Amino acid sequence: MKKILTSIAAGVLTVLSLAPDAQAQTSDRRTNISVYYNWLQYHGDLGSEWFKHDKVEYGLGLTVSRYVAPGLDVGLDLSYGDMKFSAPYPKNVQFAYHRFDANVVNVGIPIKLKLNNGWALKEDAFIAPYLVVQPGVFFASPDLYTASNQGQVAKNSDVYAFDIQAAAGIKFQFSPSVAVFVQTGQHYPLTDQVDGIANEGKLNDRYLQHKFGLSFNLGKAKDTDGDGVSDRKDKCPDTPSGVQVDENGCPLDGDKDGVPDYQDQCPTEAGTAAMQGCPDRDNDGVADKNDDCPDEAGLPALRGCPDADGDGVADKNDKCPNTPAGTQVDGNGCPLVTDADGDGIPNDRDRCPNTPAGTKVDANGCPEVDAEVRKLEQPIRFETNSTVIKRTSYGTLDKMVQALKDHPEYSIRIVGHADSRGTDEYNQALSERRAGSVKRYFTGKQLDPARIVTEGKGESEPAAPNTSAAGMSQNRRVEFHFEFFIPNAPQP
Repeated sequence: MKKILTSIAAGVLTVLSLAPDAQAQTSDRRTNISVYYNWLQYHGDLGSEWFKHDKVEYGLGLTVSRYVAPGLDVGLDLSYGDMKFSAPYPKNVQFAYHRFDANVVNVGIPIKLKLNNGWALKEDAFIAPYLVVQPGVFFASPDLYTASNQGQVAKNSDVYAFDIQAAAGIKFQFSPSVAVFVQTGQHYPLTDQVDGIANEGKLNDRYLQHKFGLSFNLGKAKDTDGDGVSDRKDKCPDTPSGVQVDENGCPLDGDKDGVPDYQDQCPTEAGTAAMQGCPDRDNDGVADKNDDCPDEAGLPALRGCPDADGDGVADKNDKCPNTPAGTQVDGNGCPLVTDADGDGIPNDRDRCPNTPAGTKVDANGCPEVDAEVRKLEQPIRFETNSTVIKRTSYGTLDKMVQALKDHPEYSIRIVGHADSRGTDEYNQALSERRAGSVKRYFTGKQLDPARIVTEGKGESEPAAPNTSAAGMSQNRRVEFHFEFFIPNAPQP
């Protein structure tokens, strides 16, 4: 017995030294076939040989099982063994039989409860303890010997009975398909005839079954994306072909920035997904590797450099950094055209290019309208769906007429508006008619029509919400804007 145990231990150590990473019987590899060496130890009316190393009988067995769920396998087990016992002589001469020698066959349905079920231990744990409950059928053919005639068979009989086994074991999973296991369990055959001695009302005959064997998991793990990690374990199941992955099946990310190496343009520097894995210190949308000004937020068009005056020349290269908006500039950021009248409006945008020096000008380069005249820009209002000027508005209009006569250098812009009742198209036309009605009033006062510009805004620019009568009244209006008169200027 010692030599056998020594050989088994040496075999286990050899397999351990050669074993790759462990994998358990799982939903990927659902079928398992186990072959084992087993030995039986009797306990009954004649005595007990349980756990006595010199009381061992040997046999063989085969188990086929199927993965049902994490932590549960069900299968079919077939085992054969020899079980015998000899009572001390002549102590037990009161028994009819002194010893027996039985061939034992057991067919059972093992229900295995595994601790590597995902919550106690991982399914791929190297060491996998388990428990077994196995109902089945017990067959034995014992040769019975009397105490007085040990050398000859006194009786031979066949015994059949239902059987239940409770066992515990440990599996050592050395590779995805190969494991070694050891198991010990107790059989309770529902008979008391194994040793030829029957005690009425009692079932004393039991036996231990010890197993040592090899287990083989069959099946192939499903790996949809072909990255070498089964779908069951793959947290990134759609990895493109050829991409290197980690143990979870996800693409490698060396700099841990959330952008996998195969998509990372800066795989050794932590960056952002927006920058395809590259850093952007100034957060201007230009990766540092492409940013000529990596510590100043700038524009992509200028390789990440700022342009304070918006002339298209980066500040670091701009020799005229405060050029007015819209001015055409050269490569140094300086205006391409001159400002003839020195009013700050380049000639290409100056509608009054000969404004006297020192004159305050508007955005068009023309002299600003007198503040007192600006005060006359009071809106007038209309009745619903009407273009008729109210008599109460005549005083307001006459003051603006007189200002235009006193200042021939001015023109006036008349802008019509409407409330929200009616369609957009109708309101647009109504606002234009209202502006035209006011223009006719002005020209009727002998003003040059060229100095009067009209336009309509429809309902697009309300002065008050159109949710009340008062608000809509505020929106039925015409507004006025005095401007510097530019002869022959086209109307909008």
